[in-house]
Amino acid sequence: MTSATADTWFVTGTSQGLGLQLVKQLLARGDNVAATTRSVDRLRAALDGANTDRLLTLPLDLTAADEVEAAVRQTAERFGGLDIVVNNAGYGYLAAVEETTDVSVRQMFDVQIFGLWNVLRSALPILRSQRSGHIINVSSILGLTAMPGWGLYCAAKFALEGLSESLAAEVSEFGGKVTIVEPGYFRTEFLTPTSLSLPESTTEGYESIREMTQNHLDLHGAQLGDPVKGAAAIIEIATSTQGPLRQLLGSDSYTYATAKIAAMSNDFEAGRELALTTDHSQS
Repeated sequence: MTSATADTWFVTGTSQGLGLQLVKQLLARGDNVAATTRSVDRLRAALDGANTDRLLTLPLDLTAADEVEAAVRQTAERFGGLDIVVNNAGYGYLAAVEETTDVSVRQMFDVQIFGLWNVLRSALPILRSQRSGHIINVSSILGLTAMPGWGLYCAAKFALEGLSESLAAEVSEFGGKVTIVEPGYFRTEFLTPTSLSLPESTTEGYESIREMTQNHLDLHGAQLGDPVKGAAAIIEIATSTQGPLRQLLGSDSYTYATAKIAAMSNDFEAGRELALTTDHSQS
């Protein structure tokens, strides 16, 4: 810990949604916060009236490795260390796999995977030298299960989950911890045109995805998840010495996750006999 009373947090994607609520609550707790965003003016406006004495606002392009390294270094120098890293930056994309362009695929992975990887490579040397630290990677229930139209977003979140599992085993050797947070639908800006990317052109034959897209846009403002409570849950996870590798957030997330587990179990058992036939025969 950087001091007896305050933790130092490095949080990405803080201008809205869970990230913004997290920053507000951390400042109210008296923690040190490095808040990164590509929308600094929006973040500052949202924090108007808050005590920002312990806030370090960092404009940051996560895809620029040198910028990320400088931001993490500046955080550690300003606050004397680094305790908790929250990789929260991201956005949605709703389209059929056939409708995704090469540019859209690369942009998604640039932010959700390669940008996150830049943060990890910059922060891990500090955590390793301290022999402590907690990394929280914000995934999604769509990192566990998939829906039509969410193929690109799911691909990035599934990759995030695999990376996080391996990372958790690695950092445990020096006292580090990793948690994957899997929110359901929260009442944030995620389902608005500013945060949810749609295909440049649509393809005939995917009418169900067009219907799903409209249903998701209509859901905005009626999502089950409360971002204030979600941010509080993330703080509880980070400040607890216990807790699972994965933490679902929201009743809808729990419902989807348990259904996926049941479906996978059924598939495994249905294919068990065929699976066993592919071993080398025992002499």
